[in-house]
Amino acid sequence: MDIAYLVTPLLTWITVGPIKFLINSAKARQWAFNLVGNGGFPSNHSAVVSSMATLIALREGIAHPAFGVAVTLCFIVVIDANSLRQHVGKQAAAINRLAKGDAGHHGLRERMGHTLIEIGGGLCTGVAMGFIVNAVFGRG
Repeated sequence: MDIAYLVTPLLTWITVGPIKFLINSAKARQWAFNLVGNGGFPSNHSAVVSSMATLIALREGIAHPAFGVAVTLCFIVVIDANSLRQHVGKQAAAINRLAKGDAGHHGLRERMGHTLIEIGGGLCTGVAMGFIVNAVFGRG
């Protein structure tokens, strides 16, 4: 098996995480440890799936069935990140408002989904990572 297929998602995730942390920290003007997780720029999930789709396109070609599967997965992840998880965040905000006076309620995380710009940043980062990994690891 070509090691690049294992390394690509890992390297992409490891690269995007600190970028997101630094951007969130700069926006908040303090270390943003509480913002680590879902949401923010760029989207980790979009970056990971697009890096794999890019690597498959570069190594196997866009006519390969694996590329079709990767693009399909990419669409599912992007749709989930933009719509479904944003709705979950809105529900969490409503629950938090309703439970405001309840001492036992610790507050649900409201920032869940991604904006289109955050997803676009993730897609661009993922494509770049696919090209970088392909260049560094060559055809193995």
